[in-house]
Amino acid sequence: MKSEQVVQALGALAQESRLAVFRLLVKRGPDGYTPGELQDKLAIAAPTLSFHIKELQRAGLLSMRREGRFLYYTADFTAMNTLLVYLTENCCGLSSTACGVNCAPVKVARTTRSRKLARL
Repeated sequence: MKSEQVVQALGALAQESRLAVFRLLVKRGPDGYTPGELQDKLAIAAPTLSFHIKELQRAGLLSMRREGRFLYYTADFTAMNTLLVYLTENCCGLSSTACGVNCAPVKVARTTRSRKLARL
């Protein structure tokens, strides 16, 4: 992954509503949601949701499929995992000693704010 792609992906996720959309789609898995379902679950106006979906797609973080007349959006898990690998591939790479840190993602204690966002 090139650094420009990383910056674009992180920039897309650096907005609360887009992060909520992405996290909800990650939770949903490959089934995805229609825009109407996303709108209902996140209480985001249709034009605003459309803008956020477009930004996430532009960053390569969402995929879309058509089933009949319905569009389904899903998180692009390959792009998400590629981003995580890019961010952690050099973990402790410049340390003179073993850092003893596990660079794999870990669950962290949730704050009140992160609990509210997780419910989205």
